[in-house]
Amino acid sequence: MTDLNQIYFDRAKAVIPGGVNSPVRAFKAVGGTPRFVKRAQGAYFWDVNDERYIDYIGSWGPMILGHGNPVVLQAVQEALKDGFSFGAPTLREVELVEEILKLVPSMEMVRLVSSGTEAGMSALRLARGATGRTKFIKFEGCYHGHADALLVKAGSGLATFGNPTSAGVPKEVVQDTLVLEYNNIAQLEEAFSLYGEQLACVMIEPICGNMNFVRASVEFMKRCRELCTQNGALLVFDEVMTGFRVALGGAQSIYSAQIPGFKPDVTVMGKVIGGGMPLAAFGGSKAVMEQLAPLGPVYQAGTLSGNPVATACGLATLKEIQRPGFWSSISETTEMLVSGLSKVAKDLDLDFSADCQGGMFGFFLLPELPSNYAQVMKSDGALFNQLFHGLLNKGVYIAPALYEAGFVSAAHTQIDIEHTIAVAHEVMSKLKRA
Repeated sequence: MTDLNQIYFDRAKAVIPGGVNSPVRAFKAVGGTPRFVKRAQGAYFWDVNDERYIDYIGSWGPMILGHGNPVVLQAVQEALKDGFSFGAPTLREVELVEEILKLVPSMEMVRLVSSGTEAGMSALRLARGATGRTKFIKFEGCYHGHADALLVKAGSGLATFGNPTSAGVPKEVVQDTLVLEYNNIAQLEEAFSLYGEQLACVMIEPICGNMNFVRASVEFMKRCRELCTQNGALLVFDEVMTGFRVALGGAQSIYSAQIPGFKPDVTVMGKVIGGGMPLAAFGGSKAVMEQLAPLGPVYQAGTLSGNPVATACGLATLKEIQRPGFWSSISETTEMLVSGLSKVAKDLDLDFSADCQGGMFGFFLLPELPSNYAQVMKSDGALFNQLFHGLLNKGVYIAPALYEAGFVSAAHTQIDIEHTIAVAHEVMSKLKRA
């Protein structure tokens, strides 16, 4: 049978670098040919060969309702009739922001943008402008988009700032970026001792989705908040992945339930708030957000920001996830998947650990859950590649990379989960270590 995926991939490689418009889609980490999606519905997508897959990526998180939700689809179709883009304000922009503010009380004002990278870049500029400082902290394994100052790996020590992780990023651009180990309180305290008065912000993913699924401990997050407050730095929460994905109030609602008075100063959001359309946002207190143009000196702009079709999609999605029983249902489905996979691995005596929250999950071919990037890197990549292709060949689509989280939607059924677990058992029983 002719494999149209391979034919289209070869065609794409002739005109698009690597044949893809975002690197992880190329399957470079796992080998093989990426699937070209023809259509999607509910918990499934079909490739160009008309092969069906249970989708545990969901466009890397946005499709929390599943593909083609009828309520969202109708909202988008109605918006399309009125126009694609105006470059002028619309009421729906205001309605979407009001909905976000209702659900995330740490924010008083929000600026809409078009991508998570744009939101993260803008939040950093805002933090620097609001504090008058240039240096900031991020953590190894956290991804905040591909803006130059954020494409950084750890330096050789606290006295040495981060090094670029991409060609084309001058060392001068990242000389004020300090990269620390995730969940390392002692290192965080030392960094503030050395640079506290120079730090504009600490930027963090509260649950990392780009080293699979790694939580910040409550103790670590509490210390981040305390040190930022004591030193006049802003705490920036990157909730592009976790926002409205792990809980209705985002990951910050989980920490605020355990840390009295806890809240970030600035929050970055994306994915779910656009429902699958290009839309993201950043927000915070009025005092901070009013530093943005046209009110303040921090410039930020975007022709397609608050796009009328994207805001229709996002607003409909946010209203749907507030329906009674939504979060208990999706959490139960995700936990069923994670516990089932864990049991399979235990029965087969495989090193395996897994975690989940809301509709987001991750697993590692490690005996215990890792707490930082160095521990994640101990995972057996070759074994994961076998697992990935085994599942893929049986119609189960997980992230084509060892270090990416997975996502469950409201459209996934108990039958989907049970089938996935059965397939995983078949595949895991045939895994071979090098």
